[in-house]
Amino acid sequence: MSSNEHVPVLLGPVLEGLEIKQDGCYVDGTFGRGGHSGEILKRLNSTGRLIGIDRDPDAIASAPKALTDDPRFELIRGELAQLKNFISERNLCGEVDGLLFDLGVSSPQLDEAHRGFSFLRDGPLDMRMDPDSGTSASNFIQHVEQQELIRVLRQFGEEIHAVRIARAICDARVHTRIETTGQLAGIVEAAVPAKARAQKKHPATKTFQAIRIAINGELEQLTAVLEQSIDVLKKGGRLCVISFHSLEDRIVKRFMRDASREPEQYRGMPSIPEEVQPKLRTVGKVIVASREEIEVNRRARSARLRIAERM
Repeated sequence: MSSNEHVPVLLGPVLEGLEIKQDGCYVDGTFGRGGHSGEILKRLNSTGRLIGIDRDPDAIASAPKALTDDPRFELIRGELAQLKNFISERNLCGEVDGLLFDLGVSSPQLDEAHRGFSFLRDGPLDMRMDPDSGTSASNFIQHVEQQELIRVLRQFGEEIHAVRIARAICDARVHTRIETTGQLAGIVEAAVPAKARAQKKHPATKTFQAIRIAINGELEQLTAVLEQSIDVLKKGGRLCVISFHSLEDRIVKRFMRDASREPEQYRGMPSIPEEVQPKLRTVGKVIVASREEIEVNRRARSARLRIAERM
């Protein structure tokens, strides 16, 4: 396996969770490098349909020719939160048999230094999922207020040393612009206590996660697309979501739980208005990768898959 090959996480459980029908319509809302999409397409017949969505131009450009040449497949460049618009334009709202969202950063994004997602490879401090829009991590760090940076580090990184790190970043940017991943990682490492530097996980891990989530609006995107999934799926359609950290998983878990219950004021009543009846039912418990999968693909170690079905 090459260093930047993207191995689809929890592939078996995803395919099982989607309950793929040969003539069904499916959406891979986080196409990445097409690992999940390729396997879904193999299970469709000539009348089946698969739509892939990704906002990363590198993902679009790198899509396997075997997929893009297939008439059953369509690849759209766009944000996750535009899902309902894309599906409405194709007159498919309420007709989709399965939705898949594999959240977070792909292996190629982490491995390509010029994208600025990882401190393991020094490169421009960018971190944008779509380099053609939004603000880079470098610009964000240069202009963000110290108190707001503390909030971002605490909320999106769950960073206990948020105050120390934010102060160090704001002090450093006075003297020189922070433009590379190596610069930022070095500032964070120097800012945290010696005990934190001795941990197995690099002390800049949570800072990089927090800034990436903030500048890409990842949690807002996730919240929006989960709400839209209700209108996109047909009755019996499946929603599969893979998350990689507690912030994402908490949002997914709460959404599926709330959508599978009637409002509290109606619970226990013999007749419940249709508009407030549960929209989803959760399917099984959260699924994590096996030891065997983690040995082959370290990215799978923090993956959590949740599945729900449209009522």
